[in-house]
Amino acid sequence: MTIESLPGSSGYLGASERKLTYFSNSYVLGLTLVAGIGGLLFGYDTGVISGALLYIRDEFEVVNQSSFLQETIVSMALVGAIIGAAAGGWINDVYGRKKATLLADVVFAIGSIVMAAAPDPYVLIFGRLLVGLGIGLASVTAPMYIAEASPTEIRGGLVSTNVLMITGGQFLSYLVNLAFTEVPGTWRWMLGVSGVPAAIQFSLMLFLPESPRWLYMKKEKSQAIVVLSKIYDPYRLEEEIDQLAAALEEERQRKNAVRYSDIFRSEEIRLAFLAGAGLQAFQQFTGINTVMYYSPTIVQMAGFSSNQLALLLSLIVALMNAAGTVVGIYLIDHFGRRKLALSSLCGVIVSLALLSAAFFLESSSSTNGFYGWIAVLGLALYIAFFSPGMGPVPWTVNSEIYPQSYRGICGGMSATVNWVSNLIVAQSFLSIADAVGTGATFLILAGIAVLAFAFVALFVPETKGLTFEEVEQIWREKARSSGYGSEALLGGGDL
Repeated sequence: MTIESLPGSSGYLGASERKLTYFSNSYVLGLTLVAGIGGLLFGYDTGVISGALLYIRDEFEVVNQSSFLQETIVSMALVGAIIGAAAGGWINDVYGRKKATLLADVVFAIGSIVMAAAPDPYVLIFGRLLVGLGIGLASVTAPMYIAEASPTEIRGGLVSTNVLMITGGQFLSYLVNLAFTEVPGTWRWMLGVSGVPAAIQFSLMLFLPESPRWLYMKKEKSQAIVVLSKIYDPYRLEEEIDQLAAALEEERQRKNAVRYSDIFRSEEIRLAFLAGAGLQAFQQFTGINTVMYYSPTIVQMAGFSSNQLALLLSLIVALMNAAGTVVGIYLIDHFGRRKLALSSLCGVIVSLALLSAAFFLESSSSTNGFYGWIAVLGLALYIAFFSPGMGPVPWTVNSEIYPQSYRGICGGMSATVNWVSNLIVAQSFLSIADAVGTGATFLILAGIAVLAFAFVALFVPETKGLTFEEVEQIWREKARSSGYGSEALLGGGDL
């Protein structure tokens, strides 16, 4: 995967004919993979609970008799993630990306131990809360750390590696669920083993540097330059340092401490946050975690009553999700963030409409086998379209659209929007399906996907190949413009 110099973006990108690939710098690749372990934990935990819950119900009769307890066990990690993401922005800005990652690992590992040793469901719920705190903090930190340590030309693909780790973690969780089904203490192993990657990341992170951009903005210039010299060749290093110096001078001129209220007072930051948070919300409300949490249930709703077949098809769905993310890593720096999101949403709309039609026809037909397979096809198409685009694009865009001093706060708030939306979708899908029918539920999701397409077309600029400073300039110009539909400012020229 080779990225050519990108014309029309930063001036220095055309200064050399040298090509960058995702594998041209083993140091940057190492930083990306280690930081991405946080994504692996994120994905593993969201997937493993679906299998573990079956055995938790067997061990604790009170859980088996209470749907509320079952929902609480599943959703408490999401509650923790909301809190962790909300606090994560402040932690990242004050203490740095490295310390935030280490803290997330410690909290996650403690939560894993608490879950594995839980004597009753209430201690288990507390463990899920702790794990969620770690996930929420990691979901803010990992994309930010990777973005700030990545050359501009390949930043999108490297940040998307974190999403690959998320989808890979979800696939791994299905495999682990199958591996421990015959082992004594089944669910304890399923939940407890997640502490191992956290311990590995903690150990490796001790030897990695802080984000060079964070160091420079905190006036640790010599340390920042040491790190940057390992990321950039000499012909690029001077340009990067000059841009950081200009960004630091601009921050000094502002003189004001960063406040949450400034996000809504400053039009350029407000517009950036609207784009970032909107993408995160639409990622969830177009139904991805409905598919990931409830794919076995959806398969059974389509007429396949066999648990084994439902689990097998769900495993295939998880594998397709991971494979689609690999495609997205390649496309995001070649095709562009905005184009990729719009193309992805077109496919998502068609897939959800197909799913809806299959369930409507299945409910009115006496022979549901054919329409059941149509539903499975719709499910597969949904993943095939969603995973390369709306999977990685929201996280990538959010890692690069905010000014340096607001990157942590805005990134944390945006990730919080994602987790809140995730919680709403996870807690409402089955209830809505019971109330209005599965076909109508997927039709609602298709309608939301149409709104998402319009939102991306109107409010999300193209950031492919742009430096952080050039992205800031987009928002300044957009804030000065009275026309929200200005093609030049919204990246319309790239379509």
